[in-house]
Amino acid sequence: MAISSLDLSPPAALRVHVAHTPAGQPPAAPRLPLAFEPFLFLTPAHQALQQHNCPTLAFFLEDEQAQRTVAQFYVVLDFEGLGLACSPGQASFGGVQLAPDLPASTLHTLLDAAEVALGQHHQTRLEIRSYASCYDSAGAATLAVALGERGYQVVLSEENYHLDLARDYSTQLDPAERRYLRKGKQAGFVVEQEPPYLLPAAYEFIAKCRHERGYKLSLSLERVQALFKAFPRQHLLLSVREPTGDWAAVLIAIRASSQVFYSFYLASPLRLNKLSPAVMLLGGLHAFAKANEAALVDMGTSTLPDGRPNQPLLDFKRYLGGIASPRLTWQKSL
Repeated sequence: MAISSLDLSPPAALRVHVAHTPAGQPPAAPRLPLAFEPFLFLTPAHQALQQHNCPTLAFFLEDEQAQRTVAQFYVVLDFEGLGLACSPGQASFGGVQLAPDLPASTLHTLLDAAEVALGQHHQTRLEIRSYASCYDSAGAATLAVALGERGYQVVLSEENYHLDLARDYSTQLDPAERRYLRKGKQAGFVVEQEPPYLLPAAYEFIAKCRHERGYKLSLSLERVQALFKAFPRQHLLLSVREPTGDWAAVLIAIRASSQVFYSFYLASPLRLNKLSPAVMLLGGLHAFAKANEAALVDMGTSTLPDGRPNQPLLDFKRYLGGIASPRLTWQKSL
């Protein structure tokens, strides 16, 4: 999320620093301080935990006069086959993050350098899965303009839904979802913040619930544990418990930035469909994120493995008062 305006130096003061990292080594960090708050997924520390075993190229647009890095871009080489470079490697999104007010014309300087370097590393295509526009609407728009001018094509357009924390949660619910919230309270359900040592049990619960619905988890327990260990303040375990103490729903959330909490894994068993405890649980995340001075809760996209939208899940997010914003995946032959 943009945190300040940018006083950009003349073009002559801008340069691109390119850093190549072999497979198995942590990617490079920017040499100059960033002129923006980086999203968690686009930090070197998170990049280092993305288990793809491929080389990485990092691109940093530096303003020498201001001594700031005004844009950054991480790309994984040969990620989805020989010659296909991708951003991200193993994360919810990648793409170019840029400082506020950076013009598209200046962004071309970074993209020029990226395409040349990728060609030198025998990459024939580049795929960029960018962040949803709710994270930084101006930045997403600038990137879209620059990529469009360079001949990139949108190969996947997903609807991403988020909750605006300036709006009251319960009053934004569809009447049916409001009834679920009331039924959950009447049944004695309560929202709990769970300690991290319960993560293995929570992961097993989520995996079992997903299996009931025909879905799999994208990350292993070991990978999720590594993320909790590396970023303890950015990872949160919430639940809804029944009066018996059993879990009715479990949620793993990620603080993707100071302004955004991301609902990463959320699950409840089929036996509780008539009470839909997920409604109460997302209300708990809404309250927690608001208390921690965030601006929105990202509920993510709902896309099936074949690329089609999961319409029932999209409808559910909309019934919760979710606001749609696009998340685009771009591709170009180099």
